[in-house]
Amino acid sequence: MNVILLGGTRGIGRAVGRRLALRGDRLFLLGRGGLERADALPRSAHDLEAQSPGGQTVGVAHCDLADRSSFAPALEAAWGSLGQVDAVVVTAGLYEAQDRMESDPERFAAIADVNFTGTIVFCEAVRSRLLAEGGGRLCVIGSVAGDRARKPVSLYGATKAGLAHYLEGLDLRYAQQGLRVITVKPGFVRTGMTAGLPEPPFAAEVDDAARAVVRAIDRGSRVAYAPPVWRWIMAVIRWLPRFVLRRTSF
Repeated sequence: MNVILLGGTRGIGRAVGRRLALRGDRLFLLGRGGLERADALPRSAHDLEAQSPGGQTVGVAHCDLADRSSFAPALEAAWGSLGQVDAVVVTAGLYEAQDRMESDPERFAAIADVNFTGTIVFCEAVRSRLLAEGGGRLCVIGSVAGDRARKPVSLYGATKAGLAHYLEGLDLRYAQQGLRVITVKPGFVRTGMTAGLPEPPFAAEVDDAARAVVRAIDRGSRVAYAPPVWRWIMAVIRWLPRFVLRRTSF
């Protein structure tokens, strides 16, 4: 496949990129720059080129979900490099602990803007391009936190719940025109973003989550959980009465 990957410099996105590169897919990376991470994109591209069996060139372009003006140039560069695009994978996003977001409204506003508004606007730009070519696959990383409001992640979960609502609507509206929308909902994954946080049961390694993402893309799954056990855990949590959730800490 020809794949555009937004957020492939670290965490789940980096692991997804490696899995796709190892099997010979052509990749184009989108991500943020910045003074402290100016070389993150080219270094990730070189790593993926080394993983590719054919040593295929991996192009890069700056794209920041907090900066809507970066979307069009980034997608233009990616489409120009790959020619035809089969899938776009969005793994970028922000996370912060509930207590810190409650005490810092500006930080929460920035996270909500990236995880919800920025991601949706980016997906809309991708949607129009894929539909113009007859369709394709759009895979977006959500979170189990968006399935049901819970005490430790009520603010972060709200951003992911809104995103999941949008992605479901996108699937309903455009599936018959060839757009395959895939939402992957990881549970707790051991990444730099979650380092130092208390680990719940069923915490997963990055590569386990990446395996689930690639499997969902290949199968065209509408919704997938990573690891899969979270599908059944969240099915139970969604049915718990609110008074039970008030008394729990999860």
